[in-house]
Amino acid sequence: MTVERVPITLGLQTDKPRGAYAELAVLAEDLGFSGVSVFSDLLYQSSIVPLIEMAWATERIRLGCACWNPFTLHPYEIANQAALLDAHSGGRAYLGLARGSWLGGIGLRPTRPLAHLRDAVGVIDALLAGAGEGYAGEHFRLDEGVRLVSASRPIPLLIGSWGPRGAALAGEFAEEIKLGGCANPAMIAVTRERLRVGADRAGRRAEDIGIVLGAVTVIDRDRKTARSLARREVAMYLDVIAELDPTVQLPEGLLPEIRERLRDGRADAGEVIPDEVLDLFAFAGDPDDIAAQAQRLIDAGVDRIEFGTPHGVDEADGIALLGREVLPRLTGPSAPSSNPR
Repeated sequence: MTVERVPITLGLQTDKPRGAYAELAVLAEDLGFSGVSVFSDLLYQSSIVPLIEMAWATERIRLGCACWNPFTLHPYEIANQAALLDAHSGGRAYLGLARGSWLGGIGLRPTRPLAHLRDAVGVIDALLAGAGEGYAGEHFRLDEGVRLVSASRPIPLLIGSWGPRGAALAGEFAEEIKLGGCANPAMIAVTRERLRVGADRAGRRAEDIGIVLGAVTVIDRDRKTARSLARREVAMYLDVIAELDPTVQLPEGLLPEIRERLRDGRADAGEVIPDEVLDLFAFAGDPDDIAAQAQRLIDAGVDRIEFGTPHGVDEADGIALLGREVLPRLTGPSAPSSNPR
């Protein structure tokens, strides 16, 4: 029996000039990637313009924001922008939601983030369904009869979360869950069981919810160059997510040292990250390294892999190397997955 290859997508930061997104998306489509996501990190460009630019330039690949943040953007706006992307891409959109990080820097300190996310899902679902049923939530509400003026349809939902409660929420409502900044095979089984809590509550199968692992990716024929750049890129994310992985025991003093270097604005903050830690939170190295890392995730049961920015010393060159020398090496999981993705 032929096992379908796990979808491999790219994640782009919204820090590029006009036209660059279209060029990279066309390159990704030509190379055989399944989709392109853009991030919505705090203080970067809004994601909808890059997404529309890519939608106009491509025909096949799936597009979406991973993830929109309902603490900084009202769920009405998220639903409206997702519907716009879906229309301009001919039905290729997905919609990602997450709490996000670094919100304290703009004076936001969510006290009940999961209830907030749940209500955001409720409002977005009601608007995209288009039936005018309304939604009555604690944090957000939608009056009966309120509809988007433009046509809309339900759009596949992704929830970004590392924690058990966020995973349970995804198990209840989402088509996918993404662990941003994760390249650790051990988190796949952990996340599947966390999904099961919400899936059981909603009468769904946890196995039908896709688990997506995505992380900083740097590929280069010179593996030393790639791993050095990956260390610099991943340091700020490791500060946020490393303690969320219950399967990892970090070396004593590692995170305080990284945090002190980040506070001091030092470019060498990531140089203290050991190889074995780097490989759990980033894809880094030459084509052999990246292909081996990705295959370990596939064999552990991942449903989608997202190679995140910056991809290489030069982004287009890195994407081309991933497409030409990593994608062809990846095989299906060692045992057929029940997940149709």
